[in-house]
Amino acid sequence: MSAAGRPRSMARGVLSFGGMTLISRVFGLIRDQVFNATFGATWMTDAFWVAFRIPNFMRRLFAEGSFSTAFVPVFTEIKETRPHQDLKALVARAAGTLGGVLLVVTALGMLFAPQLAAAFTQADPAPGQQVLIASLLRLTFPFLLCVSLTALAAGALNSYQRFGLPAFAPIILNLCMIAGALWGSRLTDPPILAMGWAILVAGVLQLLFLLPALAKLDLLALPRWGWRHPDVRKVVRLMVPTLLGSSVAQVNLLFDTFIAAMLVHGSQSWLSTADRFLEFPLGVFGIALGTVILPTLSRHHVNTDRAGFSKSLDWGLRTTLVIILPAMLGLMLLALPLVSTIFQYGRFTAEAARMTALSVFGLSFGLPAFALVKTVLPAFYARQDTRTPVRAGLVAMLANMVFNVALLALMYLLWVPEAAKTGGVMATLARVPGLHFALGIASAMSSYLNLALLWRWLRRADVFDPQPGWGRFLLRLLLANAVMALALLAGLQVAPDFTVVDKWQRLGWLVTLVVGGASVYVLAMLALGFRLRDFREH
Repeated sequence: MSAAGRPRSMARGVLSFGGMTLISRVFGLIRDQVFNATFGATWMTDAFWVAFRIPNFMRRLFAEGSFSTAFVPVFTEIKETRPHQDLKALVARAAGTLGGVLLVVTALGMLFAPQLAAAFTQADPAPGQQVLIASLLRLTFPFLLCVSLTALAAGALNSYQRFGLPAFAPIILNLCMIAGALWGSRLTDPPILAMGWAILVAGVLQLLFLLPALAKLDLLALPRWGWRHPDVRKVVRLMVPTLLGSSVAQVNLLFDTFIAAMLVHGSQSWLSTADRFLEFPLGVFGIALGTVILPTLSRHHVNTDRAGFSKSLDWGLRTTLVIILPAMLGLMLLALPLVSTIFQYGRFTAEAARMTALSVFGLSFGLPAFALVKTVLPAFYARQDTRTPVRAGLVAMLANMVFNVALLALMYLLWVPEAAKTGGVMATLARVPGLHFALGIASAMSSYLNLALLWRWLRRADVFDPQPGWGRFLLRLLLANAVMALALLAGLQVAPDFTVVDKWQRLGWLVTLVVGGASVYVLAMLALGFRLRDFREH
């Protein structure tokens, strides 16, 4: 395949993966609408988000994070250089080894569910909250085992340029959670327990969904323990360092959960709902680009094609910026209109909408960093360099903890009225709403630090040659985003207060603002000389 053809192949992969992820994110928004309208934002929903976030964090660590980034380069190397039977053996041995380890992790998580529940609740929890979290954890932890094996199957399919089916699998989770909120909640006591059962069922169905596609590629085999198998050990050697390096955002999110447990009831739900807005552009574009570019960069590295490696990474960086910068500005400026229009129904009040919008604003500030890290990390993993990202990840993770405490202290001093500072610091934190904003800003700042370190060490490695024209590209891109931001600010001046108007007015104004802002951005890009062919050429 020609050098010109490969970026087009990546573009098709991004469209395939991103398209399916877009559908998944739409169902995710419907899921959250149904969830918030059914359950609201209470201590019980906080309990669910804690119970879901802990195994979900480990899923992203083991599945989407360290395992995938270690498995795909080794899988690609064997696929390019060795017989198919070696490839099939790797899948069987990796599945048996990963499954065995995670079976133990899952059992420990279920056994120590009460201790985990106690660690992630307030010093003075609502009556029954810890017991509820422990019950939900026992339902959600097995999801980790199933979804990690699903990630193995997805990695193999992605290496064969089959991006659509793996991206479709999360839709199953959303459908199960919608069913759990609408119908399952009528069968359990308390109703929120239905969401735990929905997640458990979804994990099993996602794995079963991808098995036929593996069978068509003749990669389906019974899992076998393979700790001493050389290819598995190579995956493990690459995987262990990436447990932190590829999942800094998730480690930060878990620490945020711990801090949020000290804040006013509802903070966990506001942060979790806000995170959904970031997952939309990150999943559709950021993660899609990172997923598609990893097998391509791995192939260039195996074939010692430095020029192809540089062009593919350059293409990924430019494409990420073109999409993510306007997404960041759109989310920051339209945070309250988006939250009110999508979620302010049933038990989800106007106050909950304002608090969630505050989280969206803070987290969105870091969106470019979150997305660019997803694009830059494959440049290290494709070369089977997993140590360098760990260094950046550890620094960023520690910085996030410092930023969290420092910004929370700053908000305590500047945000909280003196009259509210009664009963001690911890009591004040648990009583005054809005302090969760500090957690979003801290996560954004630590991600920018992570990106800066990764970029510095990538340039030092001397494996990437930026293509010509970056200065002109960035200038035109910033101008187009500035024009879009001015248009949105002008629109917001004439729009009503979204928390008080009816749902149809909200929807009409939101569509007008989103379509208007996107149209202005596209027209500004065209006026400044951007063309679609620019992204096929790099």
